[in-house]
Amino acid sequence: MRVVSLVPSLTEAIAVSAPGLLVGATDWCSHPAHLDVVRVRGTKNPDVEAIVRLRPDLVVANEEENREPDLAALRQAGLTVMVTVIRDLPEAFAELERVLVAGCGLGARPAWLDAAEEAWGGERPGPRLKAIVPIWRRPWMVLGRDTFAGDLLARLGVDNLYAGHAERYPRIPVDELRAAGADLVVLPDEPYRFAADDGPEAFPGLPAALVSGRHLTWYGPSLAEAPGVLRAALR
Repeated sequence: MRVVSLVPSLTEAIAVSAPGLLVGATDWCSHPAHLDVVRVRGTKNPDVEAIVRLRPDLVVANEEENREPDLAALRQAGLTVMVTVIRDLPEAFAELERVLVAGCGLGARPAWLDAAEEAWGGERPGPRLKAIVPIWRRPWMVLGRDTFAGDLLARLGVDNLYAGHAERYPRIPVDELRAAGADLVVLPDEPYRFAADDGPEAFPGLPAALVSGRHLTWYGPSLAEAPGVLRAALR
């Protein structure tokens, strides 16, 4: 079987679970390291002709990361496209199993998927914190409603102050963010690479948690270690 992945998270999940199936991936697919496949440009501008030339049996995509016109062009070229919808942790587990077992033909769920479900299981009592979660600056954008990252944070006791916003990734002036009443600001290193000297200074007096964007936003093998990694950063 030949698979092209247009989603970094799914690329890692397939490469770890079924080495040899992947023949193409985006330029943003950085895990596993040294992945040796044909690169087909980005998630938002895939090289449709290059993908068709690879003759994949399956192209895996995501409704948020990929554009429908590109997926339609792949279907029109005769390719099978599996589109995932992942906006919370249960959906991630279900869609990963669908991609790997139903899509890629694995005989059983990979062990890392079971480990990830176990890692995220159970209650985590304790005080809850209110946070703002920027994902970009110039202009400032934050997590809004109905996001996978927001769901992970909520499961760790951190409530996104903009979870009720009408938009999923609203643009909010920084003065409004400062005045929102947050207990902390959560700054991931992707898609914008926030760092100790780039981000916290915009929120004087507010504790800042610098977190791994891969552990906060990727649905794949990193989910097994994500609770520990994120809890440590949030402390």
